[in-house]
Amino acid sequence: MKGYIHSTESFGTVDGPGIRYVVFLQGCPMRCLYCHNPDTWEFGKGEEREAADILADALRYRSFMKQGGITVTGGEPLAQIEFVTELFELAKEQGIHTCIDTSGITFHGGKETADRFERVFAVTDLVMLDIKHIRPDVHEQLTGHENGAVLSFARYLAEKNIPVWIRHVVVPGLTDREEDLTGLGRFLGGLPNIKALDILPYHTMGIAKYDGLGIPYPLKDIPAATTEEALRAKRLILAGMKETRRRQKESKTEQNTAF
Repeated sequence: MKGYIHSTESFGTVDGPGIRYVVFLQGCPMRCLYCHNPDTWEFGKGEEREAADILADALRYRSFMKQGGITVTGGEPLAQIEFVTELFELAKEQGIHTCIDTSGITFHGGKETADRFERVFAVTDLVMLDIKHIRPDVHEQLTGHENGAVLSFARYLAEKNIPVWIRHVVVPGLTDREEDLTGLGRFLGGLPNIKALDILPYHTMGIAKYDGLGIPYPLKDIPAATTEEALRAKRLILAGMKETRRRQKESKTEQNTAF
């Protein structure tokens, strides 16, 4: 099985637990306004490499993977789900921890989709799920797609009890409204498999890439978010999560009392 590879990184420290070998896959259906990797958007580009070749390269750095493993990101890695599946099946034969960094946008109904996702998540140890926005209209404004598939994917991972790290980027004026952050937290509070919450401040480091590609940068007038803004967002999301979990606990107590 061959995949279209944008690039690899042998010493990733922000793409899951520990030190990781990171595979950036080529191709993404979304067009996030604040994407800092627009060079990964186009499908059918990049270097064609076999899954076994990628694993062999990763194994060269195994001694450095302290409590780490392999992470596939993008682009959108699940747009090449068959390649990711083969890579992870080979990795698990070597006892390597596997992680997918995804937006969840490729998750759709139907038996064929279910079978493909069942197979890849049988060999996936962790999912880093980037939820752009809780409101479908704003999500579409930000990415070109509504968020129904993303939220369905989050529920699917919860049903399968697959560990998840949630990521959310704070963009001033777009993803930082109190009611939206609290609403996101309320949704996340219903997912018992969440192991971490990473709130990332929006940055402008991708502008140079847009300039190099001749693409207009859509958020050129929006300043980078501050650490304080990211901490505020995290507090609001956590408050929403606690609210949902408190209500769930109260509901269970009422049900037990009824009997």
